[in-house]
Amino acid sequence: MYVDLETIKLLWPELILVLLASWIYIGGTVQQSRLWWTLFSLAGYVVAGYAVFSGEARLWYGGEAGNAYVGSGPLAVDYLGHIARLFAVGIGFLFALVVSASARRELASELLATLMLLVAGLMLVARANDLVFLFVSLELVSIPTYVLLYVGRRDRATSEAAVKYFFLSILSSGMLLYGMTMLYGIAGTTTISGSGESIRAAMLSGSPLVGLAPIALILILSGLGFKMTAVPFHFYAPDVYQGATNANAGLLAVAPKIAGVIALIRLVVVAMPSVSEYAWQLTIVLAVLTMTLGNVCALWQQNIRRMMAYSSIAHAGYMLIGISVALGSSGSYGGVSATLFYLIVYGFASLGTFAALVSISSEEREISSLEELAGLGKSRPVVAAAIAVCMFSLAGIPPLAGFWGKLTLFSSSIRLAIDPANKSLMLWFVLLAVGGAVNAAIAAAYYLRVVSVMYFQTSRVEIKMRGRNSASLAMGFAALAVIAVGALPRSIISETERAEAVSAQPALAIQQGSGREAIALSGLERPPFQD
Repeated sequence: MYVDLETIKLLWPELILVLLASWIYIGGTVQQSRLWWTLFSLAGYVVAGYAVFSGEARLWYGGEAGNAYVGSGPLAVDYLGHIARLFAVGIGFLFALVVSASARRELASELLATLMLLVAGLMLVARANDLVFLFVSLELVSIPTYVLLYVGRRDRATSEAAVKYFFLSILSSGMLLYGMTMLYGIAGTTTISGSGESIRAAMLSGSPLVGLAPIALILILSGLGFKMTAVPFHFYAPDVYQGATNANAGLLAVAPKIAGVIALIRLVVVAMPSVSEYAWQLTIVLAVLTMTLGNVCALWQQNIRRMMAYSSIAHAGYMLIGISVALGSSGSYGGVSATLFYLIVYGFASLGTFAALVSISSEEREISSLEELAGLGKSRPVVAAAIAVCMFSLAGIPPLAGFWGKLTLFSSSIRLAIDPANKSLMLWFVLLAVGGAVNAAIAAAYYLRVVSVMYFQTSRVEIKMRGRNSASLAMGFAALAVIAVGALPRSIISETERAEAVSAQPALAIQQGSGREAIALSGLERPPFQD
């Protein structure tokens, strides 16, 4: 596939982050100022976010919105990638505040720069329309994660967590790469979708090689299931979260999930429509197992990071509900839209929880057990209120964002089930929605237990806040985002619905060849994900 100057221009935001990260690495050897490099990195995220928004404003917001599309190279310039990039920049901005608060002074610049590279990787994953490009982008997420885990804290538990994650991540990457080679063997091209030769077109062509698709599907789900912490690829999460710092545990809960969900949509929902007749059954089973195991095992956890690890597993199961709906029928029932919306609200709630834990921890002592949160409602009322908001949202209690996230997922499953055209699928998806609702009720028990400990138990330990105001700022932003999305859910849902409506249209993928191509976006007559 030919890559020209137009492709490079489309990647200015990512290039800005990579260049600034390199500058921070070099500058950190001369000036070890946590405040200076934090402000520098925050400014970098603002500039990158502005570049993302303004660079495609005419395509999505201006007078030409919905009428033309310009692009070239191995990129998918669609609205799915656009909102995912904006979300990645926002998450990176908030995590920079959290990392700055938890980092040792001598390592602040290295940690901030490494985080910036990770965010650039997330943005590249959102844009990938080529197997090689996608795999390299995923590695740009994984490799900085290894570094952040290892240098987070100097003790045996942290080193063990980093080593476990490193070796298991390599295994998952190998399985994913093997699945991608299957797709290349089927299609003879690494392009995921497009109006020319692509994996999507090959899958719909009826070629005998399409018989390899089930193997490719299993390998891809295995590789991406590790990043999403889906059962049975979840087993590393509790130990790694417990051994990591609160800041790194929060990063593990959010960043790999973003990469895994976007890659799953690109590789399975968009590129492999021919596997939908059995892929939806597989994802339903994975969704139910993942939700149930995560929520049940979280019930008796006393270590808060370990509890949040099982919570992360359970939320991966909820997201798989939307993927199952997207694969279950060629019609549009909002499965991808619901998954994206839930990913956003989950990301802010998890980030807010871990930012709050960082704000009340110190370099000498990390808040780890639930008992250490006792009496927080009196000693640190603002922090306790932020944690309570995030816990209520994760539990799905109205009117916070998590409630609308679960409602959109369950309603998408119900909409598919009650459509007369899907009689054979009705029982499966009704049971899926019921299973999700039951799991939401189970999850409320351990989320509300955290709130109960903070407000109704007497403190047994003294909690001191030591210069962690930046983490408190991130906590406040995340909690306010949860409340704002809960108050105005339609504003975000409409954006994710738009992303679903255009993300799989062949006209929206980058074309092979050089130069620019303008492609009509208006007048989409076919349902999403249907040729």
